[in-house]
Amino acid sequence: MSTRQKGDKTKGVSRRQFLTGSMAAFAGTLLAKDLFAQAKDLGPKKRSDVRLILLGTGGGPRPNKMRNQSAWVVIVNNIPYVVDCGGGVSRQLVFAGVSLAALKHIFITHHHSDHNLEYGNLIYNAWVTGFKGRIDAYGPPPLEKMTKAFFDLNAYDISIRIPDEGRPPLAPMIHVHEISENGPVMQDENVRVTAVLVNHPPVVPSFAYRFDTPKTSIVFSGDTTPSDNLIKLAKDADILVHEVLHKPSLARLLARVPNADRLLEHIVASHTTHIDVGKVAKEAGVKTLVLTHLVPADDPSVTEEMWTEGPRQNFSGKIIVGKDLMEIETHS
Repeated sequence: MSTRQKGDKTKGVSRRQFLTGSMAAFAGTLLAKDLFAQAKDLGPKKRSDVRLILLGTGGGPRPNKMRNQSAWVVIVNNIPYVVDCGGGVSRQLVFAGVSLAALKHIFITHHHSDHNLEYGNLIYNAWVTGFKGRIDAYGPPPLEKMTKAFFDLNAYDISIRIPDEGRPPLAPMIHVHEISENGPVMQDENVRVTAVLVNHPPVVPSFAYRFDTPKTSIVFSGDTTPSDNLIKLAKDADILVHEVLHKPSLARLLARVPNADRLLEHIVASHTTHIDVGKVAKEAGVKTLVLTHLVPADDPSVTEEMWTEGPRQNFSGKIIVGKDLMEIETHS
């Protein structure tokens, strides 16, 4: 080997290999920084001991490029409380800077796929990330059956990883609490959670949740039509995170579908329009209304002004159009 050839080697790696690897690493670092910056810019820089992050703000079962499916997280004293597990929730938590290994509580509002599809996957992903404690899961039946079915589905992989990677058995870590009626759900040193039944036909039961901390109160509507139960639950809350349907835009999108009128009528009969959501927020007397589970979820022609002009007809408080990875200020 010539002197020049020897000089081109660095510990057995050629200069070309070294430069190629360095450029790839640099590009990867830039991409990671760009993704992190995008997520960071969506929310305020200030941090507090109570945080609310919108992980997924799109409604409906079909994946799209604009929004992830329904998922939100309340973080109190660094403990995450996840509400709903639509597709992509694990990755969204990672992008939000929330450690999957810190997962302790999951709440499911109802059993539509855009709210529960990644329930089992989130538990599994926390486990392979290093979680070793206890996870409590809350939601309507058949949550217990679903949990067992997930473990059965993945029994081969789980059974291999326990001895091969030294992981603790997963199933004993998960404690399922099925709820079927209004009332308290759980309470710990950080938060008190209450649930009420809401109207989301044909899915029964379907719940809304209220999180009360010493400093703030946050309510998640789940999927529902305008609901007296929800209004009572959200009375004087600081933040109401409520689903919303932009009926004119949905009607336009469905115009080419056979039986469009019947389909639109069915969708409206189980959700809350952008007009009615303002009435709900007003009656509840909340301070901030956060629009989420947006339907249509992937129509860029529906502007932020179009989403807010409906609720603004009745509600004079703060209105926020939710975006994925947006962090909502929890203190006035």
